[in-house]
Amino acid sequence: MRKKQVVLEKTSTMDSTIHQDDEVILEVTNLNIHFPLEEGILEAVSGVDFKLKKKKTLGIVGESGSGKSVATKAILQIVDTPGKIADGDILFRRHEKQEEIVNIAKLHPTGKEIRDIRGGEISVIFQEPMKAFSPIYTIGNQLVEAILLHVTKDEREAKKVAIDTLKKVGMSNPEQRMDQYPHELSGGMRQRAMIAMSLCCNPAILIADEPTTALDVTVQAQVLNLINQLKEDFNSAVIFITHDLGVIAEMSDEVAVMYLGKVVEYTDVDTLFFGALHPYTQGLLRSIPTVGKANQPLESIEGIVPIPINLPKGCGFYSRCQLAEDGLCNVADIPLVEVKDDHYVRCVKVNPNEREGGQKNGE
Repeated sequence: MRKKQVVLEKTSTMDSTIHQDDEVILEVTNLNIHFPLEEGILEAVSGVDFKLKKKKTLGIVGESGSGKSVATKAILQIVDTPGKIADGDILFRRHEKQEEIVNIAKLHPTGKEIRDIRGGEISVIFQEPMKAFSPIYTIGNQLVEAILLHVTKDEREAKKVAIDTLKKVGMSNPEQRMDQYPHELSGGMRQRAMIAMSLCCNPAILIADEPTTALDVTVQAQVLNLINQLKEDFNSAVIFITHDLGVIAEMSDEVAVMYLGKVVEYTDVDTLFFGALHPYTQGLLRSIPTVGKANQPLESIEGIVPIPINLPKGCGFYSRCQLAEDGLCNVADIPLVEVKDDHYVRCVKVNPNEREGGQKNGE
């Protein structure tokens, strides 16, 4: 049997819309982030595209090592050393000057413009607040510092804003908490303080980097409800990073599925759960526990995410994919292609000319 050969040209994935659509507040195009190491160049993020609309939530999901957190750190220009943005654009519509669009990827990481944006117009809820807060300063001191930097120079007014924000996130006795250190608070209270710190400057974009990882189920639900409520109250857009598809279903309007530094599927949340096309996304969905199947083992995706150094050509999921075909999936880099309206997939098994969506669920 002759092997199929395919040559794929590099194509543009998503049309640039931030200049035409006032609802688009952030657009990431062809983002590449590299870490120079002794072993070679580690391509943590490779050609990532996504966009975020006002008052909407974009979920970014994938296994550990897929590049989710690194991609969003680039939005704040806080990529860990020796990592750097090798290529791409991060276009941001300024919060106060709606007509001004700035390319964050071109800003100096320690320059004044990015420092005005970071924490003020774009804030982040870190995965582990115990590490994010300084242990030698009180919670109030750290909140007030951010408010003085971005909102007001009046210390009395800044303290009032900090206390009011702690109240909004459901912190009990906020005046007392202002004088406490991070280690004096429980995990749930620290996370609420972290959310308060990210919201005290009324940001246009809130990045939530797995904010419920270290919390028990009850507190986890409270934090998710809180983020949803505060998104409405503050009119913020949210980027929610997680590996939990259940959280994605509850929180997101649109979803970007990442694998090995690339977006492999991008669509709205309903289409993702009821019409996923990429084999990796389908594998993630099959691994979700199902009510009524308590005695059946969970399905899993065999293998591990490869280290993104000197990767071979072809699909990054090739070595783990049950549908992989030699001579088709491993001969050229595969672009992200629109197969339906606003449904993008990075897979040669999905025919972009099939308007019904090509192969589903491995059929």
